Amino acid sequence: MTTIQLNRRWLLAAGGSVLATGGSALLVPACAKDLAPTPSMSGGSNNYRRDAPIVDRIGRGGFWMTGTVRRAGDGAPLAGQRIQIWAHTTEGSESDQRSHGATLTDANGVFRLEMPQIVPAFGQPHGHLAYDSGAFKTVFLRPVMASAKVTTLEAHFVLQPL
Repeated sequence: MTTIQLNRRWLLAAGGSVLATGGSALLVPACAKDLAPTPSMSGGSNNYRRDAPIVDRIGRGGFWMTGTVRRAGDGAPLAGQRIQIWAHTTEGSESDQRSHGATLTDANGVFRLEMPQIVPAFGQPHGHLAYDSGAFKTVFLRPVMASAKVTTLEAHFVLQPL
């Protein structure tokens, strides 16, 4: 078993390391290097509506669409990014205006929007998400659910700066 002796030399070295890094290594989460951008998915832009309104919830809710938005390269979380969400649900088809809404990412790059339960369209339960705010390359996602019985769906964006 290794024993660490706490002495003045050890404490000075440890304290110097914290001062040299500003303690940043202790406070900042690790970010991935060379993180590749998310490619747009085939069929992801079907029934897309430019400038869908930012909403607190789509319809009566009961289903949660969640995810993250990060910058390509360093993986830093991106706050304040607009994500549009739409799907075929128990309350309407994905082409209905009432089935569309947008939300913004929080300080940690996380988004979350409640919507009606997603139901199969063309045999697959799936959602649509889009980043299209202009500071980064537009990305459309079309994640497919494992079952129409699940009540959450996650989608993650890694955005390429323009």
